[in-house]
Amino acid sequence: MRASVLTKFGPPEVFQLKDLEKPIPKDNEVLIRIWATTVTAADCQLRSLNVPFWARLPIRIWLGSRMPNLILGQELAGEVEAVGKAVNRFQPGDQIFGTAGIRLGTYAEYICLPAKPQAGVLGPKPANMTYEEAAALSIGGPEALHFLKQGNIQGGQRVLIIGAGGSIGTVAVQLARHFGAEVTGVDSTGKLDMLRSLGADHVIDYTREDYTKNGETYDVIFDVIGKSSFSGSVRSLKQNGRYLLGNPGLSQMVRGLWTPMKRGQKVIFGVASQRAEDLVFLKELVEAGKIKSVIDRRYPLEQTAEAHRYVETGQKKGNVVITV
Repeated sequence: MRASVLTKFGPPEVFQLKDLEKPIPKDNEVLIRIWATTVTAADCQLRSLNVPFWARLPIRIWLGSRMPNLILGQELAGEVEAVGKAVNRFQPGDQIFGTAGIRLGTYAEYICLPAKPQAGVLGPKPANMTYEEAAALSIGGPEALHFLKQGNIQGGQRVLIIGAGGSIGTVAVQLARHFGAEVTGVDSTGKLDMLRSLGADHVIDYTREDYTKNGETYDVIFDVIGKSSFSGSVRSLKQNGRYLLGNPGLSQMVRGLWTPMKRGQKVIFGVASQRAEDLVFLKELVEAGKIKSVIDRRYPLEQTAEAHRYVETGQKKGNVVITV
């Protein structure tokens, strides 16, 4: 099978296209022919080891053991080609989407993954989505759903989403609207029209306006990227407001644990665990026309380096997809 692999950590140019042995599923696994995957900011961080200093050594040890044929990539959409003898959840020919999680390995034509439903990583592909569109929903969708559920959004509430133009944020805007909220999306100038098209009631260009100083208050503030002002965001919360941190820095987590909150306000952060029922919920919303994926650019597998280079500019709208 063809795969885009790393032989060492470094800039995008370290990717090499290789022919590797096609995997064979174990008894509890499915063999998936991957038709589409994505490039996320997390993929770029792993490739370059651009992670917090305390995480570099563990990650180098964890991933380095797979060198020189390390295959990155988490999101996928494809077709089940074969199943292990203990698998009854899927059968050959099923169209599925999901994530490989910490196993990685989706920058390739094939992958073997566990089929257990409690793992929650795979589900039936929405019938009205292409493989590319489904792959782009596999992580951003469940992540957005997890945090918005934590926020307990009610109809009529005001929700502010920071980093609304990325893979998680674009789904969060649509989900918040589906839950009946009045949504304000915060991102850069070039993404504002796209956010309006997704249903955002208001948009804020963070390069021109500081949302913490405009006098507006919100029931829920969801910071997707973890770069918001902690004190400013807390001041912008209403009574009983929730401040959701999707990718918090160490200082934000410490302050979230120790800062006295007022009038029932809460700071919520943690790891979003993907569940099978979340994929089913998102599938139903997609098929009902309530949410959709946003794809900025598409690249073939042999241009994985170019895809990474573009994602690192920080300008992507929604998702960058690799067609395998």
